[in-house]
Amino acid sequence: MAYVESGIINENTVIFAHSIAPIFVCKFLVSNKLKVKRLVFVCGFNNYLGINQDYDSVNESMYFDNLVDIKNYCDDIVCLYSNNDPYVKYQAEKEFADAITDNQIMISGGGHLNSESGYQEFEELLKYIS
Repeated sequence: MAYVESGIINENTVIFAHSIAPIFVCKFLVSNKLKVKRLVFVCGFNNYLGINQDYDSVNESMYFDNLVDIKNYCDDIVCLYSNNDPYVKYQAEKEFADAITDNQIMISGGGHLNSESGYQEFEELLKYIS
């Protein structure tokens, strides 16, 4: 993988990921033994089924048994999630966050924290850029 070998992702990298992307990022970093500066995960989950057959087939392929291993590749992990996500149950998002960090922000009534939920802008994320 050229981007791994090129050093584009390194210990100064900050990664933002939403929904299924956080588990992909975890698997990628652990599999490639890449350390990063910070991970900011929004509505992340692992091992979750029950939305519908199309989503479930994608989600199942992303299962990651060694989720806690991500702590070896990043010391600064932030998880944001809501208590009324229409796609991913609160408990699934909370379990994901609990497995990897104490730095959690639960946004009451935030839905899936996407444009459909009214998040055309998400200023809370700006403080995690640097």
